[in-house]
Amino acid sequence: MTTEADDKQPEPLPQESDEAELRQAAQSELAHLREAARFATPERAVQVLEALFFAADKPLDMPTLLEATQLSEELLQTAIGELQKIYAAGSGGVALVDLGGRWQLRTEAQVGAYVRRMLAVKPMRLTRAALEALAIVAYRQPITRPEIEDLRGVDSGAVLRALLERKLIRILGKKEEPGRPLLYGTSKEFLELFNLRDLTQLPTLREFEELSEESRKIVEEEAPPPMHGVAALGQDPAAAERIASATAESDSALEQLEGAMAVADERAKAAAGVLAPPEPEQQEKKE
Repeated sequence: MTTEADDKQPEPLPQESDEAELRQAAQSELAHLREAARFATPERAVQVLEALFFAADKPLDMPTLLEATQLSEELLQTAIGELQKIYAAGSGGVALVDLGGRWQLRTEAQVGAYVRRMLAVKPMRLTRAALEALAIVAYRQPITRPEIEDLRGVDSGAVLRALLERKLIRILGKKEEPGRPLLYGTSKEFLELFNLRDLTQLPTLREFEELSEESRKIVEEEAPPPMHGVAALGQDPAAAERIASATAESDSALEQLEGAMAVADERAKAAAGVLAPPEPEQQEKKE
């Protein structure tokens, strides 16, 4: 025999109720987006993508855009083309960058210093050794550590570890030779850092030479007199940051050098005491 209390279903817990409500809201929103996508115009697609690129903190690929908008791929491709015209490089302070099937709104390099200053963000700095190893990997990939060290002439283990930690290079596999050394190549983060769509956009050696010659001409033609250059430096909003950074790095290097010299001096004195102990007469005088 059942009672009224037995027929009464237990009330859902508050947490379960909230999760069910969120799932229902998400399904309702998805259905609304799918319905809106049926009547979306190219102008509407441009507005939607502009908002997504503005809000995103990382590059967006086509699958992500399809999932977020429920629009057709054809409509999205057309909208991306329109946005690339609106946010073309050099047309303003922001550009829509194509990173090989992934897109991101980025500030132009010419105004990047102002943004970093406002946000108090330090730009990524790479040592000369890291840049050298990174350039070798970029142009000679896939490449092994022994091959990198053969080109650089020095041990590169620490540099490669640092580049791996920063996700600028990645392990592609192992080379089919004795010892099976690891093969290294650049990553998508490398492309993002240098605003490259793919590796074909890397400059050639001839372009390096032309750039170097062009740079020398610009310096010779546009270099201001010394006093004018100092005054202009004082008006540069990023000059103080560069000077402070350079000074801090110099001071740090000097402190490390002085510390190393002090340690070396103490070790030298200790070694001299062991190798050449004081004469007996001097020892008696001390006693």
